[in-house]
Amino acid sequence: MRRREFITLLGGAVAWPVAARAQQSKRMRRIGVLMPYAANDPQVQSRNAAFLQGLQQLGWTVGTNVEIDYRWSAGNEDDTRKYAAELVALAPDVIFASGSTAVGPLQRAIAACRSCSRSHPIR
Repeated sequence: MRRREFITLLGGAVAWPVAARAQQSKRMRRIGVLMPYAANDPQVQSRNAAFLQGLQQLGWTVGTNVEIDYRWSAGNEDDTRKYAAELVALAPDVIFASGSTAVGPLQRAIAACRSCSRSHPIR
């Protein structure tokens, strides 16, 4: 093997892991958000803006490397349970729930999902 071919081969071997990592980071991440509030509540929208700003500061940009699925139940318990099940079925990378009225139904939806026969990952 000639020196030039060896250097080319070595360079390709070194660059391959870097290229593989770069491709993996392109994967769109998914966040599920369960809010037991009305979507048009100004205080909740202010908190959501802070959440989005925090994500942006950490390098997460909606539509570029992260997708957010919101569910707003406006305090309706039946809707909260229904939306918790919907979000769990979407199998996002993480679910953000605001308030204890959202966390309980979400925990029950996750427990029910773990015992069902559908093939979606729960992390």
